[in-house]
Amino acid sequence: MGGSAEKQRRQAESQRLRASFGRSDLEGFPGSALVIDGTGRVVAANRRAEPLAEAMAAGHLPTLDMLRHPDTVAPHPVVETLATAGGGAILIELAAMPLGDGLVLVLGRDVTLERNLRSALVESRQRYKDLVEISSDFAWEVGGDGRFVFVSPKGALGFTAEELVGRHPRELEVTQDATAGASPFAAAMAVEDAEVWMRQADGTEACLLSSSTPVHSQEGAWRGARGVCRDVTQERLRDAALTRANNRERLLSYIVRTIRDEVEPLDMLRAAAEATARALGATGCQIFRLMPGDSDFALAAQYGNGGSVAPVLDAFVDGDHFDADIPGWHVLATISRYRAATNGAICLWRDLDHPSWGDDDRLLIDDVANQVGLANEQVANHERILRLSRTDSLTGLFNRRAFFEEIARRFHRLAREQRPAALIYVDLDNFKLVNDVHGHQMGDQALLAVRDLLLKHTRPIDLVARLGGDEFAIWLEGAEEPIAIQRCHDLLGAAASLATFSGRAEMPLGMSLGVAVHAGSSGELLDDLIARADRAMYDVKRDGKGDFRLAAPVAG
Repeated sequence: MGGSAEKQRRQAESQRLRASFGRSDLEGFPGSALVIDGTGRVVAANRRAEPLAEAMAAGHLPTLDMLRHPDTVAPHPVVETLATAGGGAILIELAAMPLGDGLVLVLGRDVTLERNLRSALVESRQRYKDLVEISSDFAWEVGGDGRFVFVSPKGALGFTAEELVGRHPRELEVTQDATAGASPFAAAMAVEDAEVWMRQADGTEACLLSSSTPVHSQEGAWRGARGVCRDVTQERLRDAALTRANNRERLLSYIVRTIRDEVEPLDMLRAAAEATARALGATGCQIFRLMPGDSDFALAAQYGNGGSVAPVLDAFVDGDHFDADIPGWHVLATISRYRAATNGAICLWRDLDHPSWGDDDRLLIDDVANQVGLANEQVANHERILRLSRTDSLTGLFNRRAFFEEIARRFHRLAREQRPAALIYVDLDNFKLVNDVHGHQMGDQALLAVRDLLLKHTRPIDLVARLGGDEFAIWLEGAEEPIAIQRCHDLLGAAASLATFSGRAEMPLGMSLGVAVHAGSSGELLDDLIARADRAMYDVKRDGKGDFRLAAPVAG
């Protein structure tokens, strides 16, 4: 009987609990609330617990056994993950409370947002720590006394963090961006990308781009600043190098354009000297040429003033550059080349009132020297072409065209100055026989011997030309009749040496001379003078050769 009564009591209590925890009673709980029996069946639940009840019914709640047995109810809340219809998940913290008669009250609280926020905060703190440690920037903070109280763990400027903490930034500052106002390390308001140059541990300078914000107390008093600095030294050095390179390119373009605007080769060198001096801020510039067949430098163009160039040119015996001070001058010089062969030099001068030469000057003069090398080669080619066009290819004497152009220029000057001159026509006797008997090679040797003979018996101011074949001409500058006659005697006496080239002994190689003397005050035309000399020479040929004839003077 006693056992039966106890069973009835428990059943009554169970019914009372079921009645007490009906759905309407559980709705007042802000989270999930439900009552389960010992089999895990849901006896009562509010609307918020429906996903939890469905999970229990579907067997998706691993902690169900722990929750449904009163003797094994978890002493602490447990967290379950429930899938949502949209494919997501929610986290519910579950707490169980025994109600007696095998019933358990299960209360659930959605902790999804709380757990996500906590995870995000932990992850954010770790991300910040990782970024600070691996970043090329360094973070810092200064206190109210302006000294570092924090520096990124890896340090900065070659110093460790420990070496910087306690130091004042102004001990390391060199300069700062004038547009940034006060130092970012003492900023009274937010500063963004202020450029500051600071001294590194090894003594070199580094450019930092700094952004900072001040720290104020509740009363508004300045208590320090926090910020980050990024080392932009390499970027600034690259920018500066690019700027200098662009400037060098601009100056070189100006020099090259100035050179190429000139038509005459020698004018190119004069233009190059002036443009180079102006572009490099030189007091003076000299350009030299290495003449063909000569080892000495010859001055080809000059602009401005300079000192004694001898020690500079002497230095080129052992090197390609000269960069030193000599009394009164800063000197920068280098040789010029064309196809690896030295063909000249360029020398720049600055007086001591101006700064010495810099790295950009040294780079630019090398570029200019390349252009000077090209210009020197053009001058040499021009002279070579001019020489070929004005000289006889065998003898190197003036050819017919050059000879008559030159005596025309001189004739007009002599007419103005009323000074005399003499023209001698030279025609070789029996020259064809030399070629016929001995061949043209012997004939060429004979012509070279005639050239040497004519040059030996004339002065540097006189003109000697091969007019073609075996005809030559001599212009005796400022010569009156006695001088012209004496020169003819000398030439005929020396011509005896030509007999060794003769084709036959009875027909020796010799010369016939026709001479016309121009009186400065006669008013005679050049064509008339040439015709008189030519007729006189043919008179000699007609009368037996090997002599000279003086043309009759111009009729007054």
